[in-house]
This record gives sequence, C-alpha cells and structure tokens, in this order.
Amino acid sequence: MSDWSEARLHVVTGKGGTGKSTVASALALALAHRGKNVLLCEVEGRQGIARMFDVDPLPYGERRLTTGLPDHDDTGGGKETLGRVHALHIDAESALLEYLDMYYRLGRAGKALDRFGVIEFATTIAPGVRDVLLSGKVYEAVERNSRNKGAIDYDAIVLDAPPTGRITQFLNVGGEVGGLAKVGPIKTQSDTMMKLFQSPRTAIHLVTLLEEMPVQETIDGIAELRREKLPVGGVVVNLVRPRDLSDDDLAAARAGTLDREQIESELKAGGIEVTPTLIDGLFHEAREHAERRALEDEQLAVVRGLGVPTYELPRMAGGVDLGALYELAGLLREQGMA
Repeated sequence: MSDWSEARLHVVTGKGGTGKSTVASALALALAHRGKNVLLCEVEGRQGIARMFDVDPLPYGERRLTTGLPDHDDTGGGKETLGRVHALHIDAESALLEYLDMYYRLGRAGKALDRFGVIEFATTIAPGVRDVLLSGKVYEAVERNSRNKGAIDYDAIVLDAPPTGRITQFLNVGGEVGGLAKVGPIKTQSDTMMKLFQSPRTAIHLVTLLEEMPVQETIDGIAELRREKLPVGGVVVNLVRPRDLSDDDLAAARAGTLDREQIESELKAGGIEVTPTLIDGLFHEAREHAERRALEDEQLAVVRGLGVPTYELPRMAGGVDLGALYELAGLLREQGMA
C-alpha cells in the first residue's frame, strides 16, 4: 500500500540542484503500473522531461513517453498489464488560449489576441497571472470534464514544480486571484482549484540533499506550506552516498587511527605497489569521506525528525538515464512512496 494512496496530484518541489526533476520522473514511472496512466507535467520552460527521457522537446500537448514500472510480485499468471507515462510541457500563453477556447469559445479570437501580443502583455503586467494559468492547466488535467473532449483520464498527475522558495505562491491561486477578481467566474474557478490543492488528493513532496542549505530550505518550505494549509507529502533525500565503511571504521578514519599495517598488507595482497605517498593519500581521502559522512548523518537525523515520511535515493555512479530512472522508481515503490 502506498503512503499516498489518497493522492491523485503529486507535486514535486525542492531547492535548485537537488534533482527534483529526476525524482518527479522516477515517481511517475513508479506510479504507472498495472494499467495505470500517469501524466508527468513541467511548468518551468526548461524542457527537463525531454532531456530526462532523451526525446524531442515537448509541445503543448500530452505525449506518451514510456511504460511504467513492472510489478515483480504479480503472481496472477496472466500477461502483465503495464501502465503508461505521458508528458506535458505547460506554458502560460498556450494555457490561456486553451482556457479561452474551452470556456468562452474564443478559438480564433484568442489566436488573434496572441498575434497582437495581448496575452504576453497580460501575463507579464498582472502579477500572479502566469502562475494561475500554469497551475490551472494542472488542475484541468486532474479534474477532466466534458469540455476537453477525448482527453485521457489519468490515475495520477506528477508535477515537476517550481523550486521550494516559489511553491507556496505557485499553488496559492486563491491569494493571487484575490487581487484581480473578488467575484465572478475567475474567482469561482480559483476557489475550486484551491479545494483540490488543499485536499488530501494533493501531496506536495520536497526533495533535498544531505547538506545544510537544502535541508534548511526544506524545513522552511514545510512550515510555509502548513501555514497556507497546503498538504505536505514526503521528503525525498536524493543523491545519498553509499555506506562502504562501518561506523567503527568511519570513526577511526576521522581520528586518524586506522590500522596502517593492515591496510598496507591488504594492498600488497591485492598486487598493488605500496608507497608512503599512496598510504598518506588514502588516509587523507578516508578522513575527508568520514567527515563528510558525519555531516550527512547529522542532516539525515534532522530530516527524519521533521515528522513526515522520508525516502532515500542513491547517487547513481553512471549518471541518470532511462535505466537509472527505472531503478530509482523501483526504490520509491519499495519504500512505499508509490
């Protein structure tokens, strides 16, 4: 059972450089299983999904990417049914044109406005309008209706969202629209969107590294989300280093008390030419690694004390390609995130 079985919208945020796009992609693969369809969205204009899956830049349109993660514990004996991952690159101008066409039948008129630059002007001069349009399209993907004929009804939506410092503003459409419209259809729609974003059907996951600044930004992000009554999901600790040394060996490396003779003997047994320079270099590397590990363990204890589910993903030695994404997806499934 997933920790987030109630959630249909998974928002993935994190400080820049923590790998939130990687985590969002892996989560989409993990959620797409046993025939489930998942939509992976991005809103920052970086075409990160296309680079992650090594495909052409995505248009404003839902495109199938790949199949989801297989269920290795399926004992039904029949042919396994895999889910599918689709992708959507959302930009504000296209979202506004679609909105005008769906709700006001302004297809050609909307395109004319676009040609005259009115849409770009509106999204630039009115604070918050761009975020409202982007989050509005995400809402539409979750709450499909008859206006969007022929659209796929997805079992889950994963949003590669703006960084932690902007996520509350991005999702707080009620506050953004409040300064533009007090009544009317726009205000009504923003209130409906907020009901979804503040409900258990949404989970806002935060990605961090075991470093002081990303962890502190995660702490601040959780506090800000809770102030705005937005549902905090889990914390994904990304790029975790492998633990190759025991706690005793790490302590000895920090103290400089590793058994020099034993290390020299084992190196010689492995056919390595041993010199004082080599041993001194290894001791220096071991001390730096042990000190780094101690700092990471301190930050991990802080993360685990936040009172939310935590998940760990390892640093992939060969980088992140599609095969690595499937491996990370499997780890998220094993830990109960999907």
